[in-house]
Amino acid sequence: MSEMHMDDMIMISVDDHVIEPGDMFANHAPAKYRDRLPHTAVNEAGAEEWVWEGAKTGNLGLNAVVTWPKEEWGFDPVSFEEMRPGCYDVHKRVEDMNVNGVAMSMCFPTYARFSGAFFSGVDDKDLAKAAVEAYNNWHIDEWAGAYPDRFIPLAIPMAWDAELSAAEVRRLAKKGCHAICFTEQPVDLGMPSIHSGYWDPFFKACADEGTRICIHVGSSGVLPITSPDAPIDIPVTLATMQTMKPMMDFLFSDAFLKFPDLRVALSEGGAGWLPYVLDRLDRHVKNQLWTGHKFFDRTPSDTFRKHFLACVVSDPAGVEMRHRIGVESIAIETDYPHSDSQWPNAPEVFWRDFKDVGTTDEEIGLMSHQNAMRFFNIPSFTDAQRKEMTVGALRSRSADVDTSTTTRAQYKEQFQAAASA
Repeated sequence: MSEMHMDDMIMISVDDHVIEPGDMFANHAPAKYRDRLPHTAVNEAGAEEWVWEGAKTGNLGLNAVVTWPKEEWGFDPVSFEEMRPGCYDVHKRVEDMNVNGVAMSMCFPTYARFSGAFFSGVDDKDLAKAAVEAYNNWHIDEWAGAYPDRFIPLAIPMAWDAELSAAEVRRLAKKGCHAICFTEQPVDLGMPSIHSGYWDPFFKACADEGTRICIHVGSSGVLPITSPDAPIDIPVTLATMQTMKPMMDFLFSDAFLKFPDLRVALSEGGAGWLPYVLDRLDRHVKNQLWTGHKFFDRTPSDTFRKHFLACVVSDPAGVEMRHRIGVESIAIETDYPHSDSQWPNAPEVFWRDFKDVGTTDEEIGLMSHQNAMRFFNIPSFTDAQRKEMTVGALRSRSADVDTSTTTRAQYKEQFQAAASA
């Protein structure tokens, strides 16, 4: 049994989200396109939304629920005024990370969509390219760059073009960014499949540069549904099963045979389902020789353990089955500020999941931070850094952070009061 205390844990979250601030392009818009990059505007209904070349998208309530009473959760639009400032203000975000005991965080996009696909819809692809470059520069230089020891920068690809995405991977690697989003199903975005070979230049660039592909649930814009009249509970609950699709595609696409150094993180997909699927895969490949697929000297389960990282929010079954999955293939995430987030109690949630199944100190260290550090090539902490990154040390800095339940209306009042002060 573990002798570690909860406050001794170091937690790296490999799936959180940034709600991009309205002025994000101010310092990164190229002169040629200064007036043509996305901007925020209030629509006729009074809701704030991002507007770009005729396209519009808003921030949904479920993407920014931290501290809201649960009866206010939903898919209705939300303005910046109604959110906890940690959603979009990087300085407040670090305060919220401290109170949640999170040492480092990797943040997926929001209005840009989890795969960056928002930028694909415009006809002017030179403009689209400039917008993606500006977005990535903002994320690396201003968001992650504000606290480089606290964030793992995560870029978005040129989701409409594999060659341009490859070039962006190489450009960003020079800026120190070695993680990039990708969709769970390119065909759902009107693009060629992983099996087609179209994406090979992108995969090669990622393998060459040590850039990890990060695939978030819902990144195709499609949720699993059982019937047109199914209640919302069904697609929301089944969403993590979308993760199985890209895992299967990569395993059977020969991508890992072509690019042995390619690595893929399956974000917010959980892990409890993996033992059955890995058993099924191994049995299939052994028995179904007629399909012609060759794993050579590896089983599918061995290939999974080499190339994938499974990411868990709260997954007692996954933690209990860690040896069947591969304890070195599991990392934690807090999903701030989404509806699955455990904020501000992530340490308590993970500690319970670990302790309930007798996880050892070594295993806790692997899943809480070491697997993420190895996967994303994060340099080892010095002894001094380690002491400062523990749950207890971080929480000691955040005694004055308010974590009480706050309604959307109360946030709006606070926002307007601060603006008029």
